[in-house]
Amino acid sequence: MKPVDLKSMSVAMLVQRFTDLCLGQYEAELRGELAQENRLIREMFAVREELKARPGDQRTALLSLYDHPNAQVRLMAATETLAVAPEEARRMLEIIRATEPPPQGPDAGMCLWTLDQGIFKPS
Repeated sequence: MKPVDLKSMSVAMLVQRFTDLCLGQYEAELRGELAQENRLIREMFAVREELKARPGDQRTALLSLYDHPNAQVRLMAATETLAVAPEEARRMLEIIRATEPPPQGPDAGMCLWTLDQGIFKPS
């Protein structure tokens, strides 16, 4: 597979890439393909880092994904925006925890717990 040049992508393209990776992760998880899921997560983190490095920290562009129909996309967007929009991200995680079945609901709950315990400190 050809590497993707994230630096040459616009913010909108990076948000689309992030979305596609989240959806791929969701499908890989359903099929029990752990290696594929982990690869997609690493790629998602690379997109996050590229957005973070852009002037003004463009991770805020991921806020647009809070309305996405897929819970995994919303979960990952909320997690990745905790440092730049903590109140909105926490509210989204609380909604996911309260309304989504496993794995997204419990994953959102675990994220909130690690935040509250001081284990996870968004940066």
